[in-house]
Amino acid sequence: MSRIPLSFVVPDASLFARALGTCLKTRHDAGTPPPGHVELLNLVARALGHRNLQALQAARPPALPEAPLAPEDRPAAPPLTANARKTLLQFDSRGRLLRWPNKFSVQKLAMWVLWTQFDGRRTYTEPQVNQILKAANAFGDHVTLRRELINHRLMTRKSDCSEYRKLPVRPDDETRALLAAWRAMRRQRSVPRTAGLTRRAPDSAMTAAAP
Repeated sequence: MSRIPLSFVVPDASLFARALGTCLKTRHDAGTPPPGHVELLNLVARALGHRNLQALQAARPPALPEAPLAPEDRPAAPPLTANARKTLLQFDSRGRLLRWPNKFSVQKLAMWVLWTQFDGRRTYTEPQVNQILKAANAFGDHVTLRRELINHRLMTRKSDCSEYRKLPVRPDDETRALLAAWRAMRRQRSVPRTAGLTRRAPDSAMTAAAP
C-alpha cells in the first residue's frame, strides 16, 4: 500500500475512543482475528464517521498549491569540480564546444552539455541530429559527437540509424553544477551591453523642435 500523507482532526476524543473500542470489541466477541493494517485504517475512518479509509481521504480539503520558489530561495548549485571547470573552458561564450577534449572525464561532462540541446519528447532523424551538433561545436566534427552521445548512453538510436532519441538520464551533482555554469555563461553573453550609452535623437527631430 502506498504511503499517502493524511492528517485528520478528532473533534471529540472520548467519542472517537468509544467508537473505535466498540468496533474492536465487536470483532473480538465474534472471534475475528485482530485487524490487519488496512482493516485498522478502515476502523479508524469509521470511528471518525466515514464509511472507510477512501471516504476519509476523499473528505480531506484540497491541498493549497505551492508557490514557485523565488530565485534567491532556490538551493544553490554545488561548486564546480576541477573536471567541471576544465570542461567549461572547452566552450566558447556562445556555448559551442571548441575542441574535442583529451581527457575522458572531461569528454563525458561535455557530452552532458550537448545532451541538453535535445528534447526528450521527440524523435530525431540523423540529419536533424547532425544539424543540432553542427551548431553546437566549432571544430567541425559532428560525427564524433553523435557517436559519443550514443557511447555515453545519453542518446539511443535504431540499428539502421533512422531514429534517435534522448535518454531520460539524471545528472549527478558534478554535472548539474557544470550545466548551471554553462547556462549562466550563455545568459551573460545574451545580455545586451547598453549600459552607459546615450541614444542620440535623429537630426530631423532636432530640426523640427528648433524655433
